[in-house]
Amino acid sequence: MCGVAGAYQQADGKVLVTAMTDRISHRGPDAGAVVELVDPDTAVVLGHRRLSVIDLSSAADQPFAKGGLTLTYNGELYNYRELRHDLEGRGARFATASDTEVVLEAWRAWGPGALRRFRGMYAFAIHDERTGDLTLARDPLGIKPLYVMPRGDGILFASELKAIVTAVGPELVIDPAAMVASTLYYWLPQEFDAVRGVQRHPAGTWAEYHRDGSVTRGRFWDTAAEAALAAQGPRADIRDVVATSVRAHLVADAPVASFLSGGLDSSIVTALAHRSDPSIEAYTIVFRPEDQRLESMPDDARYARRLAEHLGIRLHEIEIHPDIVDMLPRMVDILDEPIGDPAAINTLLMCDAARDAGVKVLLSGMGADELFGGYRKHLAMLVAERYGRMPGAVRAAVGPAVRALPVAVGGRGLRTVRWAQRFLSFADLPEQEAFRRSYTLYDRDELTGLLDPALTGHVDTVLDRHQEIYDDNDLADVVSRMCLADTRMFMPGLNLTYTDRASMAASTEVRVPFVDPVVMAAAFSLPPSERIRGRQQKAALKDAARAWLPDEIVDRPKASFGAPLRAWVTNDLRELVDDVLLHGELVGTGFLRAAPLQHLVDDQRSGRRDESKQVWQLLSLELWYRNARAAGVGTP
Repeated sequence: MCGVAGAYQQADGKVLVTAMTDRISHRGPDAGAVVELVDPDTAVVLGHRRLSVIDLSSAADQPFAKGGLTLTYNGELYNYRELRHDLEGRGARFATASDTEVVLEAWRAWGPGALRRFRGMYAFAIHDERTGDLTLARDPLGIKPLYVMPRGDGILFASELKAIVTAVGPELVIDPAAMVASTLYYWLPQEFDAVRGVQRHPAGTWAEYHRDGSVTRGRFWDTAAEAALAAQGPRADIRDVVATSVRAHLVADAPVASFLSGGLDSSIVTALAHRSDPSIEAYTIVFRPEDQRLESMPDDARYARRLAEHLGIRLHEIEIHPDIVDMLPRMVDILDEPIGDPAAINTLLMCDAARDAGVKVLLSGMGADELFGGYRKHLAMLVAERYGRMPGAVRAAVGPAVRALPVAVGGRGLRTVRWAQRFLSFADLPEQEAFRRSYTLYDRDELTGLLDPALTGHVDTVLDRHQEIYDDNDLADVVSRMCLADTRMFMPGLNLTYTDRASMAASTEVRVPFVDPVVMAAAFSLPPSERIRGRQQKAALKDAARAWLPDEIVDRPKASFGAPLRAWVTNDLRELVDDVLLHGELVGTGFLRAAPLQHLVDDQRSGRRDESKQVWQLLSLELWYRNARAAGVGTP
């Protein structure tokens, strides 16, 4: 796992790439280099920061050049040994034991056709000195990031947005549509760019940049099409597919450990990893009791301890009680985009602890909820269908009564009330709109009421884009449609993004065995009743897990990978909210309207409504906006 940066057809390329690789040095503390490849017609500069995981020798350092091809690569190929065997059969010879050299030789042998053969996570650039072309590619499901800025007759690219902003910030402008999208979702969908002119290279695609300024693009993976194909095929063996994926994700020449939250998904990954490597260790988080009470959080650590005891593995417990006033600005800088999810702090602190213990690689259960129907919103959408069949008079009485209830009393959060109020916000809406409202922060009227009226057009654009993505499928049931939307939006836009940034800030690599094309296809081969069976979610995954886990882990109530957000917003961050948000630049520029914002904060503090996530997101957005402006990024 590493950081990449580069410039194509840029007169100042070496200066810019040096600045970019310096800015992302945390992604690769083990080695770094910048190489310049210049001929009369082409100017190419490639940079790399290495976190050595496979073949730890300096022979595998990058940029890696061989036989007229030069590669800068961020990722891991879990099937690189099998591919190497195939390539050797075709006459390829290898000087290292790295997956990096396999990527290069696979590209030489198969070109873009290699991408369907790769099983792993990756984003890379490869230059062919014969043609002068530079090709970029990114893995099928968007695990690894890649940002691209068209500039003159060429491009700049890097693993993190902040690298490009550092190099050419004054050439960039903040995109207000992205800020609106962040306010709605509390993260940034892949379809929106935080700053104009810097795009994410789309997952599952490649782009070949030519000397004359033209570009050839191709797609090797279409998630919606692959989901539809899997749904029409035979039902996969979930137990075999998941076990095989976890086993494949263990390949490394550096120590590997596991996240263990105590939930089903991380427990599956940990138990299967332990089968292959009995020496594997695990990391979990615990919270202060007073924070748990206010948030009404379950005691996940109890289940993590139970599984660790059952497996006989060493469990490292990381207590989460950061100085959140200092941590929040650091986290905003790390996350790189306007993302307002405090779960990233958990990831960062666990990765910090693992790295201090000499661990470079951690396994995560991320992705199972999106693929197998594990979020509360998935079940809530099915419950909403039944709720909609209740007599209108009953629904008319229930709504006002639930909305009048407080969400906290005497310093203790009322989780059931929060859930009920959230449910009623979407229970009567049509499918696509209900699904969007089930996990976003505002309905249309609330959002337009909070923002500058001039941004209403951007609000409608963001809402329309959600509908386009949600409706873009050939799936026959609501459960599959929800899971597909999450796999295309929520997973890459939030979970994979914050995991990459937080883990790499600690110079560690997080691997996600569920976020795998074979596992994805297996999930979409299931009928809806195998994802949600009555009120049991992830039913097929739970059936498979009984071969690996105690029943008390399999059958435990759902718990999210969260943080004591209400405690932080209500107590620790009170002064920061008053000074930085309520009197901040977003209010000063008119992006946020002062009166509705004050009302939102007052509702949170009084316990009338749970607005903690909204306050956290807006405070994060304010800090992100200040960072961008300080780096010279302009406003529209």
